[in-house]
Amino acid sequence: MKDFKKYYLIPAQPSEVYLALTNPATIQLWSGQKAEMSTEPGSEFSLWNESIAGRNLEFEDGKKIVQEWYFGDQEEESIVTIKLHPHKSGTSVELRHINIPDTAFEDIIEGWDEVYFGSLMEFYEEE
Repeated sequence: MKDFKKYYLIPAQPSEVYLALTNPATIQLWSGQKAEMSTEPGSEFSLWNESIAGRNLEFEDGKKIVQEWYFGDQEEESIVTIKLHPHKSGTSVELRHINIPDTAFEDIIEGWDEVYFGSLMEFYEEE
């Protein structure tokens, strides 16, 4: 199991980024894929044609999202924590993903950089 932490700079306000990460219609706009998402703790979610699935654990409106991501039969929960911090250029996103299976680590990191936050940054840069 491996952990990953990184900061991303999104050219939008924290409230906008929060909505982009929690509202299914907005997720579909920037990802191009249907999304199932709710801000109800304990609810299930899926993104990118179910290639990402899990359970929502905690939300702090405009500031924080905590999720468990499913990776099959792993012993320890893989937890994603996203914190949104105001920045002079928009939002500094603090990502922490713990207990990533070794076999999935490189794909997950590439996914965070290129697909997940890469797509979100492109979406706001084009506006």
